[in-house]
Amino acid sequence: MGILNLTPDSFSDGGRFNTEKSALNQVEKMINDGATFIDIGAQSTRPKAEYLSADVEIARIGSLISTIKKKFPEILISLDTFYSKTVEFGFNEGIDVVNDISGGMFDENMFETVAKTELPYILMHVNSAYELMHKKLIKEDIILKINHYFSEKVQQLRSFGIKDIILDPGFGFGKTVEQQHQMIDELDAVSFGQFPLLVGISRKSFIYKPLGKSPLNIQNETQQLHLKVLNKGAKILRVHDVFETKKTIDLFLGKH
Repeated sequence: MGILNLTPDSFSDGGRFNTEKSALNQVEKMINDGATFIDIGAQSTRPKAEYLSADVEIARIGSLISTIKKKFPEILISLDTFYSKTVEFGFNEGIDVVNDISGGMFDENMFETVAKTELPYILMHVNSAYELMHKKLIKEDIILKINHYFSEKVQQLRSFGIKDIILDPGFGFGKTVEQQHQMIDELDAVSFGQFPLLVGISRKSFIYKPLGKSPLNIQNETQQLHLKVLNKGAKILRVHDVFETKKTIDLFLGKH
């Protein structure tokens, strides 16, 4: 899953793809590099990012989704938003997957809206409110906490009739460095293999900060961790660097 940030303030590529031409060029590059999904986000969720309304998200996206769909009909598009209004807009434009970092907790209409679209839903583990999402609040065993959250949320999603669910443990959201390495080590215990797992560790601070490096200078370390999570059952990798990650996936699949 290649990341397309339409934001001026993302920590590693803010402002690079917020014109239609630059965004389309980046989509084409990621497809050529081996992406199956393009994950489009119009709002940064890094710490201290500006909080935007659904209307601003929709204005930033414009006609990009439908344009990508026309130009690259084979690609799957996931929309990274926690607003039901943006999901409705994205559905009408042709998205294939809803990627909601909030587990439906930042917009009370999210689950009902996703159910109406009948699209697959990416459920991420996160703290219960926008202003808390980067606070390190979890004191108990992180895997137990994530599994408890997922079991409750999956039940809720199913009560709305949502059946196609992908789980994201939420790397980079309110977890300590140690907790995130435990999540990698014990990833096969998350959800007990009942649902596909998406892992998004690309350019995350738990990798680069302890090494004293920048987010753009941890390619080898990231690919080593990608190989580890693939071995632990990850099915989708959400990444900035598609070409390098595709090589890692091919290595995992034995295509040398």
